[in-house]
Amino acid sequence: MEWSATSATKAFLDTLKLCNDYKIRCDSWRTQEPESNEFISALAAGMKSKLIVEVSPGVSPSTLALAAAARHTGGRLVCILPERVLAESNKVIKDSGLKDIVELKTGDPAELLSHYGNIDFSLVDCKNDDYERLLKLLDVNPERSVVVANNLVSEKRGLEGTVKGLERVEVRSMKHPIGSGMEITMIGKTNDIEKIRPSSPKARRIDRVDIKRKTFKSNWVVKVDEESGEEHVFRVPEYA
Repeated sequence: MEWSATSATKAFLDTLKLCNDYKIRCDSWRTQEPESNEFISALAAGMKSKLIVEVSPGVSPSTLALAAAARHTGGRLVCILPERVLAESNKVIKDSGLKDIVELKTGDPAELLSHYGNIDFSLVDCKNDDYERLLKLLDVNPERSVVVANNLVSEKRGLEGTVKGLERVEVRSMKHPIGSGMEITMIGKTNDIEKIRPSSPKARRIDRVDIKRKTFKSNWVVKVDEESGEEHVFRVPEYA
């Protein structure tokens, strides 16, 4: 499956608008690291992810980012969250026009994850005390998939290049200094894994296989803030 730079760019811009629109409607809702949300949205859309699963303490900017990606791939987002935030989360999804794309599920995340197989893109919020077990329970698509461990603070550990149950499949984990910390694990063919690079020279890569590097080019996207008039320039990778 080829990387779609068009879908990545559209999801990137869609995420900017969704997060900004909801922030305007609800002053108490603050985006901590907007760049990380736009990045994961572009990544999920660029890989044409159909089944996206998130385990989160509630609907957040990352939820809107993944929903934006699903909208551009014709896929769906399953968001697993606590019962106590369901009403509020439903309102956010409805107000954002994402009701037909997002499925909100409540209950034991470990039990609910067993219902989903061959997941193309998954994100686990590491604020969950049981996040390490949840990461290991993910049934990922062995052909091509991504696992994001978000809010990987301090000495917390992600998958670190190892995915249980997969044999003879390339796995690469990269830890990014975005927000509180984010580990991105790529699973699949060598050529597909090479399509994702660390966004910072400080990113720490953990390889389970030796892979030669390839060159890549980028698309530059200009976004003007309608309120402040500030111009923001973003780079969206387009991989060879």
